[in-house]
Amino acid sequence: MPTNIVMPEAGESVTSGVIADWHKADGEWVERDEPVVDVETDKITVEVLAPASGVLKRSVGPGDEIEVGGVVGSVDESADKPAAATATSTAAPEQNAEGAAGDKASAMPAAAAVAQPAASQAASKPASNGTISATPLAKKIADERSVNLSAVVGTGASGRVREQDVLAYIQTHADGAAPLTSAKPAGSRSTSVERMSPIRQRIASRLVEAQQTAAMLTTFNECDMTNVMSLRKRYKEQFAESHGVGLGFMSFFVKACVQATQAFPRVGSIIVNGEDGKLAVKSHDYCDIAIAVSSPKGLVVPVLRNAEGLSFAQIESAIKDFAVRAKSGKLSLDEMADGTFTITNGGIFGSLMSTPILNPPQSAILGMHTIKSRAVEHPDKPGEIALRPMMYLAVSYDHRIVDGAEAVQFLVRIKDGIENPERLMLDL
Repeated sequence: MPTNIVMPEAGESVTSGVIADWHKADGEWVERDEPVVDVETDKITVEVLAPASGVLKRSVGPGDEIEVGGVVGSVDESADKPAAATATSTAAPEQNAEGAAGDKASAMPAAAAVAQPAASQAASKPASNGTISATPLAKKIADERSVNLSAVVGTGASGRVREQDVLAYIQTHADGAAPLTSAKPAGSRSTSVERMSPIRQRIASRLVEAQQTAAMLTTFNECDMTNVMSLRKRYKEQFAESHGVGLGFMSFFVKACVQATQAFPRVGSIIVNGEDGKLAVKSHDYCDIAIAVSSPKGLVVPVLRNAEGLSFAQIESAIKDFAVRAKSGKLSLDEMADGTFTITNGGIFGSLMSTPILNPPQSAILGMHTIKSRAVEHPDKPGEIALRPMMYLAVSYDHRIVDGAEAVQFLVRIKDGIENPERLMLDL
């Protein structure tokens, strides 16, 4: 009797998902615990594993919605394993990838193929990207951007190239990918409709929820980045050698937000329903700072737990890890749950000023922006104008729990910490 493949539980609030991509074709042999299908939920992408070895029978297709516990397919354990499947399972991924580059590459010895420089591989376009093990969306993006899939490192099952891999490759090889061009003639007015992914739907609902349920206001200030930039310039090489990670600006802002939240704990509190059914304020004796990270499928906010006890190096290492795993969809639900305060940095995309939207149920969020040199009064020479690297800062807050004066002082505390980074070092 066939063994069913079911949609697993993916978190307390996740009730369904959408079939994103099958790794195996209908009637193909699969091994036990081998990833067979990706299911997108409103929070993460779940890899569903084969419950047994046998021949796969798919019950649903890409784009179909399936509830938790629903059957997505089955595995016929009574079927005999074909010889072709045995040969395929013993082939090295590197040899398969090289073989896909065309007849000429197939004739090359495996060692020579592996030794071929990556730049040379990227320069020679394969006969067809369709022969590379990749998802349909990855192939579509690669064809549009003239990306050689054999040069892209796949993070999917058995080294399969996924759309996140192609996008990551394009970001790091801007010169090796052609700009998107329209296949339509000039003056075309064609349109297309694409189903909104579960993650994007979740982001949309939470943003609307924040604006409809909170009394949201924003206060602004500007921050002189001179001292932080000078400190970073002096020690960034030594920091990288000692800790194995670069020294960025985010660790300074995390430290500044921790100090400001400890000074104004109401900012890190949330509104909850009390035991009597009436609104109550829940406070925290810890700072779990959520960091907004961009991913190919939308914005995610992994959380730095107990940030008050983390060093600069630990903060930078965690943020780097978040960014890498966000691109490949490897962040877990637990890592993105809760949080007492959020930091978002629109400056990396060039934003000069914006109003960040609250991350429910949190009561405040800090928006960082791009650094621009502006003429301002010299901080040490009153009346004298100087050109200084300045950043606009914005704190959006829920006025139901945070007063305006408190929000302003909270932001000033962050500004003081950044403009005087020695205070962050000495915890002053």
